[in-house]
Amino acid sequence: MIDVDIRLAVEDRSRRFELAARFSTDAPFAALYGPSGAGKSLTLQAIAGLLRPDAGHVRLNGRTMFDAARGIDVPAPERRIGYLFQHYALFPHLSVRDNVAFGLKSWHRRRLSREEDAQVQALLENFGLESLAASRPAKLSGGQQQRVALARALACRPQVLLLDEPFAALHPMLRSALRAELAQVRQRWNIPVLMITHDAEDVIALADVAFVYEHGQVVREVNLQQATSRELMTQALTGEQARPQTMRHGVLRRLLEGTGGTA
Repeated sequence: MIDVDIRLAVEDRSRRFELAARFSTDAPFAALYGPSGAGKSLTLQAIAGLLRPDAGHVRLNGRTMFDAARGIDVPAPERRIGYLFQHYALFPHLSVRDNVAFGLKSWHRRRLSREEDAQVQALLENFGLESLAASRPAKLSGGQQQRVALARALACRPQVLLLDEPFAALHPMLRSALRAELAQVRQRWNIPVLMITHDAEDVIALADVAFVYEHGQVVREVNLQQATSRELMTQALTGEQARPQTMRHGVLRRLLEGTGGTA
């Protein structure tokens, strides 16, 4: 169960942005959907412990990671969260193997145990990376870089996997195949996934439930399995729609964009 109810404000000299995000789900694959700048990445960072909210709480599988009222703020390394950054954030000077193993090491322990070394090797094999283990990230394709980043995120055996725009850095022709691969990864590892995206096709292809963001708030919950939606605010999203590929596909796009469908 992912249970989030947070409020925070960020500002610079020209802009102040207020986030008030509230949602909960026990769906295997959930998505935060909406345009860039709506607050999705801030939410993911707060869940991971990379950003401290001003108020509210974050709970994962019944464990409180953050609670402003109770003074709880579990450090990021102790939250057991796998995080796939938008541009993967691989270390360019490290090999594929060392990138995957990085999360298992610390400043005072540079060598892996025999069990951890076997775990890294298994991840390399599971993601088809064993022949690239000695390569540097610059020599890899976009899809290969994503596999390395996923393997690294899973190395610590996280309780939840957070994906920040996982396909944004990829060529459009690769996205369909890698969506299918990501779905297989989730099933194989049996780990809850929370993905943020501004692409409705990502949501339709992968998510069981989506929470639609607008201007720092969650305005709608869409059940992708049942093709139903529940308004969380009266104001709906608008935007240009792509041509539906199937009748169900069209219904799901309309629910995500707030332009009709069953309720």
